[in-house]
Amino acid sequence: MDISALRTANPDHWMKATAIRTLTLDAVAAANSGHSGMPMGMADVATVLFEKHLKFDPKAPHWPDRDRFILSAGHGSMLLYALMYLTGYEDMPLEQIKDFRQWGARTAGHPEFGHARGIETTTGPLGQGIANSVGFAIAEEIQRATWGKKIINHHTYVMAGDGCLMEGVSQEAIALAGMQKLSNLIVFWDHNNITIDGTVDIADITDQPMRFKASGWHVQEIDGHDPEAIDAAITGAKKAGKPSMIACKTHIALGHAAQDTSKGHGALTDADQLKAAKEAYGAPMGDFEVTAEALKAWSAIGARGAEAHKEWHDRFNTLSASKQAEFKRTYAGEAPKRLSATIRALKKQITEGKPKVATRKSSEMTLEVINPIMQETIGGSADLTGSNNTLTSDMGVFHPDTRKGRYIYYGVREHGMAAAMNGMALHGGARPYGGTFMCFTDYARGAMRLSALMGIPTTYVMTHDSIGLGEDGPTHQPIEHLAMLRATPNMNVFRPADTVETAEAWELALTSQKTPSVLALTRQGLPTVRTEHKNKNMVAQGGYVLADAEGKRQAILLATGSEVSIAMEARELLQAEGIGTRVVSMPCWEIFEEQDEAYRKRVLPGGPVRVAIEAGIRFGWDRWLFGERGKREKSGFVGMHGFGASAPAERLYEEFGITAKDTAEKVKSLIK
Repeated sequence: MDISALRTANPDHWMKATAIRTLTLDAVAAANSGHSGMPMGMADVATVLFEKHLKFDPKAPHWPDRDRFILSAGHGSMLLYALMYLTGYEDMPLEQIKDFRQWGARTAGHPEFGHARGIETTTGPLGQGIANSVGFAIAEEIQRATWGKKIINHHTYVMAGDGCLMEGVSQEAIALAGMQKLSNLIVFWDHNNITIDGTVDIADITDQPMRFKASGWHVQEIDGHDPEAIDAAITGAKKAGKPSMIACKTHIALGHAAQDTSKGHGALTDADQLKAAKEAYGAPMGDFEVTAEALKAWSAIGARGAEAHKEWHDRFNTLSASKQAEFKRTYAGEAPKRLSATIRALKKQITEGKPKVATRKSSEMTLEVINPIMQETIGGSADLTGSNNTLTSDMGVFHPDTRKGRYIYYGVREHGMAAAMNGMALHGGARPYGGTFMCFTDYARGAMRLSALMGIPTTYVMTHDSIGLGEDGPTHQPIEHLAMLRATPNMNVFRPADTVETAEAWELALTSQKTPSVLALTRQGLPTVRTEHKNKNMVAQGGYVLADAEGKRQAILLATGSEVSIAMEARELLQAEGIGTRVVSMPCWEIFEEQDEAYRKRVLPGGPVRVAIEAGIRFGWDRWLFGERGKREKSGFVGMHGFGASAPAERLYEEFGITAKDTAEKVKSLIK
């Protein structure tokens, strides 16, 4: 690549793009760690985008109608950090660039949501950013239809690399985006033909432009170092009427000795090569040095959006006071004040009627009263709507012809669904939830972990939560999944026992600000075990005494979900033999763990035998069985010890020994 020709063809542009490249080289060299090549290769695209197209205001990084910029190729994080510093984001002073990848710095190895205002999402696991972007774009479409173009009308821009497009989740994402005709979504493909192992063609020969076209996208192919071609392509993409992919042919580590090589992907730290690259760029030689002219030019780019931001505020202020308040409430992630009363009314109705229904149906009953008062909810399912019970009558379906619809048919795309929901939550003004079979959290896991890592309140409706689903057999029966999810930091796993607990779990999920929720729900019908109405949300304590011992307390049964009713039946058997038995429902371990010790001690006092009942593996239960004042020799577990089988649910529970009789026998064996 002839660097001198690029320098002379567009000197002003080159000066600005060079600032990104040299900051990247210096930061990676100082850290002796990082990825230099991608920011150096995509600096031209980023410069044109930020200078001529991106609607943003660094002084107001949470402005609702800003354009979103997502760096899906998160290893190239210095591209984003350099842009934020140069355009004047308060959270990104030069000191942060100098502390790249160091303890306590906002400039983590990969962009981390929440570390600095201006980072829209956590990227690093390849494919997640482009999949998130579909959710950002869906949220924008719904809100534009709801609030009008004067309030919401912005683009989502994404930079993705070869690795992002190799990840399977990318196909789930682009297929959904193409079908939905998300016309404000624009993806730049960093087409540099380099991966860590070598050139792309040692592993992949996919014709990416044709792949996107086949998925319903508008596609352009350009020289990613030609600012005029980049500008024209972005202009054309905005007019396409469908999602747009711009294939940008670039040179990784442009102008460095490692250009166009696998070495160029990683940390370029050789001092002599760094100096030579700066000389080729015509850049100043000092560490982290940017010319005053370049700094001034970038500062002007950062200031450009202030007027658009002010104009937006003027338009927003023409809304009625009630509409302004509702808009602000949804963007603050706050539930409406009447949610609590709505949940209490449903609970009272249930305790009086005592229905026997599957908790997936309980969830639908709860959503039927929630969705009308929380218009920010966006529901969906991965081709299991009738099984997950996630669609309510008021929502309408989101589709190119019905943009106000709030229900999404994701197709068989669990991972894409989960990642898109994260994008909706990150966009703001949306409360996404989506369903699939709980066993298929395996497919959604990558995005679910990021919900927890980012601290965003995405809600996962996971039905068919045990062997209780019956005949579909062990491929569909979750066994280890509760343990896997509970092992994830900052994730609330709710396994409600009946409709009352399900309603309470939904209230907690929809009032959470920084923790995602999983609702593990049954296929089989369950009796109402909460037969006495309480205004208090008992699930908010994580675990509580559902039924206490009559006479001397000799045993405590701990259970979740469908096994709580089994525990109640076992209690009757034990009480009939004079064995005083307490039943503790533990719908959410994570919340119970947060309760003070005095409360936990009241629920789980020392002394009595403890038996846990859950149609999953034992892993994790020992914390409650012989921790918390319990004893190993006085504890037992009734549940699964291997995979399930194909048979009716009742037969499976009998064959695997998860019954009231088995539970009572376990207790008696421990008392002796």
